[in-house]
Amino acid sequence: MRNSPGHTAGEPASDDPGGAPISTPMTMTSKERVHAALERKPADRVPVYMWFHPGTAAHLAQLLEIPPAFVGEAMGNDVCQTWVNNNYAMEGITHVKEGEQHTDFWGITWEKVGHFNQIAKFPLADVGPEELLMYSFPSSHTNELLALMSPLSGAGRDSFIGCDVSPCVFEMYWRLRGMDNVLLEMATDRDLTNTMMGRCADFAVSLARRACREMPLDWLWTGDDVAGQDALMMSPEMWRDLIKPHLQRVFDVGKEAGLWIAYHCCGSLRPIIGDLVDMGLDVLNPIQSRCPGMNALELKREFGRDLAFMGGVDTIGLLPHGSADEVRKGTSELIEGMTSDGGGYILAASHTVPPETPDENIFAMYEAAGVSKEEIFDRAAEIRKRCQVQGVRGQKSGE
Repeated sequence: MRNSPGHTAGEPASDDPGGAPISTPMTMTSKERVHAALERKPADRVPVYMWFHPGTAAHLAQLLEIPPAFVGEAMGNDVCQTWVNNNYAMEGITHVKEGEQHTDFWGITWEKVGHFNQIAKFPLADVGPEELLMYSFPSSHTNELLALMSPLSGAGRDSFIGCDVSPCVFEMYWRLRGMDNVLLEMATDRDLTNTMMGRCADFAVSLARRACREMPLDWLWTGDDVAGQDALMMSPEMWRDLIKPHLQRVFDVGKEAGLWIAYHCCGSLRPIIGDLVDMGLDVLNPIQSRCPGMNALELKREFGRDLAFMGGVDTIGLLPHGSADEVRKGTSELIEGMTSDGGGYILAASHTVPPETPDENIFAMYEAAGVSKEEIFDRAAEIRKRCQVQGVRGQKSGE
């Protein structure tokens, strides 16, 4: 973890040993703002990194009169990030019609179901152990996957840059094998499971190493959804035995490169957060407070000395269905509680912002973070001018 001079991980950021808060700069760049949050120091405003569902992004792009790929920049996102692993196949390829499909480099077939792509065919679902062990990861497509980072090269020196190498272990394996098969084999054939999860991690490690060499990253984004809405999908002991050692290898790539480590896991993962901290995690996402044990303010109190958080804005009730005033109030209270020690928080939703979210609610959420509607439209106007000059139509970043 990269800390500011004189600041030790786990200690509150301050100007003196007594813990008096440091002064907040008048204006900060996105890079400075996110670094301040990760160091648990005050910033000029809370940093923002919002993910928009493609339908939401398309609507905002129309409203702002800009290409969809620039919506995050116009809205005031402080992180510029893209995918280089299988999450690109899930989220980066957009289908228009219900039921449309594509098959990715891994052999996984995806189908548009509602707002999201879901797996229609697991390539290793029906094979035996011998054939399973013969499966070849798409190493021949590594250059194509890493080329997804090319839009990041256009990010300015003031940008905070991330690369997503997830899913890393468990989630990558079940996308290949099928969830039921993997959970059963975790209990009945640990050697086979350990070998295959290790191979999934090997591929993530290889991507991470090259990404760290080829792009001036600020953090390495990792992740595995190992939890459901009520609990972990396996016992904490099984996670520690079969998943944690392989995930640690992915974390270590970023640590060795001097990067912050971000980790994404939806659901109720409270029993393993302490493990993640011990592994060197710097920021946890997305903090789905509706799940047991995942109240954002309680997590802040328990782990806030050692861990920063990103997420927490409810995308099930508050954001799509609350009033603008309720969204503004709820977001303000979340920011206040999560930055009570001066920093340690990046404002984000608990999932992608859904298409049914009213415009006024999105703007109210940003207003609570100190990003005005006028500022957003002014930034969009600058983006339009830039795109007209450069003839930009393509994708700027994956997320």
